[in-house]
Amino acid sequence: MKNLSLFCLLLTCIGFQSCKNDQNSNDVKATLAKAEKPISVSCYKALYETDTIELKINTLKDGKISGNMVMKFYAMPKKVGEITGEFHGDTLFADYSFFEGKNEKRIYKNPLAMLKKGDTLVLGNGVIETYLGRSYFAKGKPIDFDRVKYKFLTVDCVDK
Repeated sequence: MKNLSLFCLLLTCIGFQSCKNDQNSNDVKATLAKAEKPISVSCYKALYETDTIELKINTLKDGKISGNMVMKFYAMPKKVGEITGEFHGDTLFADYSFFEGKNEKRIYKNPLAMLKKGDTLVLGNGVIETYLGRSYFAKGKPIDFDRVKYKFLTVDCVDK
């Protein structure tokens, strides 16, 4: 019985270590993607009533997308963050990691889906589910690109 308990403890430790190694490899991949020089850079801006969203997208060699997004909504703290993702056909699926206001210690992460129509991007609405702290679009539920608030138009990129 003692050997069985020891074996289970050893197996659990190995499992936790392998999860940690996987997380480290994901961090390395994200760092390499940030360091990679983009093939093209596009900037967009979306306006809806008093709300503004500014988006900068870097297209990388492997087809992945990285960039920055700033969301300014009326009577709410500004959201500043980065997006990473890739196009599947004409739809960009990305994760938006951001902080609100001056609280840079708490990072939020939300999924985004944007449909490319010519020179514009349309931010889709969909059902978002969270499982084990990770948010994603619900499988089997459509993402609506027709009844939306934010349509991004191409603008000139300005370095700040």
